[in-house]
Amino acid sequence: MIRSRFLLTAFATLALLVAPSLAFSLPGAEKTPATADTQTQAAQPSAPSSPALAESAKSLESIQYSFREVAKKVLPVVVEIDVTEVVKQPAQQLQTPFDWFFNQPPGNGQPREFKRGGLGSGIIVKRSGDTYYVLTNNHVVSSATDISVKLSDQREFKGKVVGKDDRKDLAVVSFTAKEALPIAELGDSNSLEVGDLVLAVGNPLGFENTITMGIVSALGRRGPQGQSVSSSTDYIQTDASINQGNSGGALVNVRGQVVGINTWIAAPTGGNVGLGFAIPINNAKKAIDDFISKGKVEYGWLGVLPDDVQAAANADTYPGVAKDLKIENLKGALVVDVFKGSPAEKAGMLPGDYITRVNGQDLKNRDDLILVVGNLLAGKTYDFDIVRYSERQKLSIKLGVRDDKSEATSYKNMWPGVSVVRVTDDIRKEADIAKGLNGVVIGLVADPETPAGVAGLRPGDVIVEMNGKSIGTIMDFYKALNDKSKKDMSFKVNRKGTEVTVGVSR
Repeated sequence: MIRSRFLLTAFATLALLVAPSLAFSLPGAEKTPATADTQTQAAQPSAPSSPALAESAKSLESIQYSFREVAKKVLPVVVEIDVTEVVKQPAQQLQTPFDWFFNQPPGNGQPREFKRGGLGSGIIVKRSGDTYYVLTNNHVVSSATDISVKLSDQREFKGKVVGKDDRKDLAVVSFTAKEALPIAELGDSNSLEVGDLVLAVGNPLGFENTITMGIVSALGRRGPQGQSVSSSTDYIQTDASINQGNSGGALVNVRGQVVGINTWIAAPTGGNVGLGFAIPINNAKKAIDDFISKGKVEYGWLGVLPDDVQAAANADTYPGVAKDLKIENLKGALVVDVFKGSPAEKAGMLPGDYITRVNGQDLKNRDDLILVVGNLLAGKTYDFDIVRYSERQKLSIKLGVRDDKSEATSYKNMWPGVSVVRVTDDIRKEADIAKGLNGVVIGLVADPETPAGVAGLRPGDVIVEMNGKSIGTIMDFYKALNDKSKKDMSFKVNRKGTEVTVGVSR
């Protein structure tokens, strides 16, 4: 139906463009003879082209020919993905017996099912024998019951999902073809810089084999919080025109190398406003191999709960933490909790450690840590640079495989299960903390199943002592917490004016 409307619109536009010229060639119509003036003008030679203009034209033609070559290279490797999905909808309930007279369908509480079509794009990235593999977005094929892969020359093949991952919004679809087909050349998205020319290739709104041009507007963008945009990857921002149907298509550089997978747009109306976002191809290379060899993406697992304490947005969430730990103006991620039995714990990482670098790569924040670790190979050992008690250290950690359904990642294995901050005027007022009572206050208990939650510690508790040691700063808290000379911890807290002693089992 969408394509039909597009064709009708195209024919209507073509008719309007052609109609004036047809009017002069209708039977019986006489052509207007040229006047003497027009004949004289036609006979006059055209003004000579200036050398500067000719040189400019040569330069522009060179650019034009370059884009033509890019188009010839990338159009055959970008495919259209047509999907059919089954959607369930609750049956409409009859309000009165008279609804039958108005052709209302009966509603007996049974859901109705109907099929719905969808459209996206994909990139041919690998071949093994007669099997070709197409990289696309997870949201293009996630609920598909039927998949069709259409090449730029209009040949169609039945596709099937090899693997999909909603964490990064990536998927791989395969199809079989005996003939040799071109494979996309994957570039290096880490080499991109703001201002680089890029082209978006795909099937926006059903217009097949479309190429648009723009620049890299920004790098390292994050998806908006609370929306259905993956936060487990960073994004390339571009002003190349991207619309619905471009999802899963290629963002390429001037060499025709794929540097990104077009994924989402930011627009108040759902149409292109020059804010398009693509997953960097380097974030997808490991996923492609994982999908093909294992049917899923394997993420490296460190086994910590990190957070940002330097970000301006978290200034009220973690007051006094960076200052107390002497990590002010130092980029990285704070380890708030460590999972028992995790690779991090086995290697000696502790709550309160501040991770600044992983495998030689500097970290900007918590999201950076999650992204970098997730892209590393499980089972291999990597160096982690940390700051502990204001001193720099290096830990070698052998990463595990992330499994969110594993018992190892349950809250009961998270130690200690609380985050702490300094007492401020706002916190004092909100938690009803008495004047003159300063030090460290529990800001959050991660879950009732954590050791801190099971012990009964609460947000707003002011920690006075731990194992008999006075606590006045965040540094004091982590030093006492990480003292393993005793198996169990004893917390003395002030809870709204009353001192309470709480035992916490490691």
